[in-house]
Amino acid sequence: MPGTERPGPGHSLTDGPRRVALLLPGQGAQYPRMAAGLYTCEPVFTAAMDEVFHAFGPAGPGLRGRWLDGAGPLDDAALAQPLLFAVDYALGRLVSSWGAGPAALLGHSVGEMAAAALAGVFSVRDAALLVLDRVSRVGAAPPGGMLAVAASVAQVEPYLGRDVVVGAVNAPRHVVLAGPRGPLGEVADRLAAAGLNSLPVPSDTAFHSPVLGPALAGAGAVVARTVRRPPAVTVYSGSTAAVLRPEEALDTGFWARQPMEPVLFWAALDALLSDGPYLLVEAGPGRGLAGIARRHPAVRRGHSAVCALLPALPGDDTAERTSLRQAAEVLRAEGLPVPRTAVEAALRPGAADSSEGS
Repeated sequence: MPGTERPGPGHSLTDGPRRVALLLPGQGAQYPRMAAGLYTCEPVFTAAMDEVFHAFGPAGPGLRGRWLDGAGPLDDAALAQPLLFAVDYALGRLVSSWGAGPAALLGHSVGEMAAAALAGVFSVRDAALLVLDRVSRVGAAPPGGMLAVAASVAQVEPYLGRDVVVGAVNAPRHVVLAGPRGPLGEVADRLAAAGLNSLPVPSDTAFHSPVLGPALAGAGAVVARTVRRPPAVTVYSGSTAAVLRPEEALDTGFWARQPMEPVLFWAALDALLSDGPYLLVEAGPGRGLAGIARRHPAVRRGHSAVCALLPALPGDDTAERTSLRQAAEVLRAEGLPVPRTAVEAALRPGAADSSEGS
């Protein structure tokens, strides 16, 4: 089945179902109307999205409308980050409602805020307000961006400088550079001349780079006004590449710095899978994190497995619903007690889908 890994020689279903770990994507994974095909069709997902839009306060109706109308790209952090947070959170709630509550969470970039909300570190209201606060602040940062490079950290180091840094290490040969627009463009040209392939990440902001430091000044005071709790579910932090400790979850500085700290996704994934076996479920738009996870040795030898809730590429509402149905089937095959979903009822042969076009 596309986007999934079936049990291999390292794990047998007679051993019982693997624990579920959610992978929650961040900036770069977004696309217009991401997961909108599930809205009104899946009641739990719909309620969770509405909960987040309500938590966004006066900005909520505009964000909801922009999400559903699908007009234009979502490169602007003021759109991408809140909507990614909402979709990641709502998909996480949906999986939990299936009786497949995650044993661990690993978020990438703003996906870490969704993980924090799902784990109870923040209430949904506080997490939503923090996401809005950060995007309002980074809007004052110099125009920038991010660049995905098919290379190792050592290979790209000679090309860094002028505020261009490694913003994420997604895999041993998959790094993301971040920095101001002009210098980042120069680095892209130099990489191309050296034969190193790169691709712009859909973002107008140099997330996970020190260039955001001045813009984020004062963010800690906003975090300090929230209620923070130790995580009720194990969270692996992309900032530390380790389990989020209670003192870190309570630390205002940790969350204030998180948008500018590099994302150590591969190292965090390695730490997670060292505690395996797991069924890794990508709960967000696309299958970028699932694709990375399938390269990990623990998955390649069948010890752990991968499943994605949404299609690899943007599609119509039916494609998203079909992908969700396939994911539910994978979780059942794992031995998890996933009930029949609303999507499966809507997609049964001959059924009319009343939510089509919503």
